[in-house]
Amino acid sequence: MRLMIAGGGGFRVPLVYRALCEGPFAGLVDELVLFDVDESRLAAIEAVLRDMPAGAAPAVMVSTDLGQALTGTDMVFAAIRPGGTAGRIADEHVPLSLGLLGQETTGAGGISYAFRSIPRMLELAEAMREHCPEAWLVNFTNPAGMVTEALVPVLGNRVIGICDSAGGLVQRAARAAGAPLAEGVLDGVGYYGLNHLGWLYRLAPDGRDLLPALLSDHTALETMEEGRLFGQHTLLHLGCLPNEYLYYYYKTSQATEAIVQQHQTRGATIHSQQQSLYPSLLQAPHPYGLWDAARRSREEGYLAEARTHGEQRDETDLAGGGYERVALSVMRALSGGGTAQLVLNVPNSPALPAGSAEVAVPGLPADAVVEVPCEITPDGALPLAQDRPDGHFLTLMKHIKEVERLTIRAVVYGEREAAVQAFAAHPLVGSLPLGRQLLEGYEAAFPELTRLWG
Repeated sequence: MRLMIAGGGGFRVPLVYRALCEGPFAGLVDELVLFDVDESRLAAIEAVLRDMPAGAAPAVMVSTDLGQALTGTDMVFAAIRPGGTAGRIADEHVPLSLGLLGQETTGAGGISYAFRSIPRMLELAEAMREHCPEAWLVNFTNPAGMVTEALVPVLGNRVIGICDSAGGLVQRAARAAGAPLAEGVLDGVGYYGLNHLGWLYRLAPDGRDLLPALLSDHTALETMEEGRLFGQHTLLHLGCLPNEYLYYYYKTSQATEAIVQQHQTRGATIHSQQQSLYPSLLQAPHPYGLWDAARRSREEGYLAEARTHGEQRDETDLAGGGYERVALSVMRALSGGGTAQLVLNVPNSPALPAGSAEVAVPGLPADAVVEVPCEITPDGALPLAQDRPDGHFLTLMKHIKEVERLTIRAVVYGEREAAVQAFAAHPLVGSLPLGRQLLEGYEAAFPELTRLWG
């Protein structure tokens, strides 16, 4: 298999390479192509890969020529960040300046991120149609669900969105309940939602639902990230385990206050780290060790605003599966290496267009991209039927789906007013005047946005 990574100079690319060199994915890929628009970042990551201890390592080539990188490719893995980490700082600071949550993928920051990501990903999808029309696109570019939905009209079922957050939740819950799941198996698991907005509502690997007992077990809940984030009282009230990103909805004021009180935002911390790290990787005698230390530091700071002062992430929380294992599990199943079950971002029904009665999440449109357990075969990812979401779960999903679709419309059709409405409609904003202020703030931070509106 020839695998091309779009965003090949990205910080986490060595995780993919390491997984391809050892363990169950060794030998899956013969040739790994790293594509990026930044030559210096490509060179730094290439240096890390050369220094890594490797077993059955695939051949590696780097390229800044998109057509060259795509030609002959079987799989494309996309993890790009238009605007870089400097863009993330603006994504966070514009809403914070208005007293709103400033977070990378949730709320106003996620909409801004999508305004930059969707155009570049549409360009990639069109280039794939020209240079490798039979290739699959496994998308990790954020906001992953929204970006994936924007690409479906171009690539159909050959685009699949991934995220390690939901799968990590399922694995952590199963371990806490004393019934760890085999990788690629989700029998008896009930999960529905959108990317970074979902709930684990059933955990019955052997037919008996273990979730009620887990929610009643304070000690067991304390062993997992979500149990500590939300607290037992909230979880018992919900009757399920929310994705960790729902912290920003359920405890908005605490999250916003914690971000404001930090010395710098998460984006600023990562930007500062990478500004010094990448040049150092090119000079270091052992760049892999330098990169690995930075990786660990970065993982420990994930969702830091949601934890009490000084609390560190538990090792089992950091070992929830990893986005690289999710991506490679999808690719292995697509290439005929056996079926797998994973939580993925796919259209609610494989029977498009909208209007089909057969949907994975009842209550949402058939063509809406949802995040649910899927069965992956060489024919693609088939979403598995879930229960109809109760009460506020479905209401919130519908609300956020409306925001996502306004965002996509703003980009695809160049409708500035749709961009304003997307901000205003978001439940973490909820105001048309604030929606206009947000868009004006982001247009000042990213002047290229004004070109979207024609």
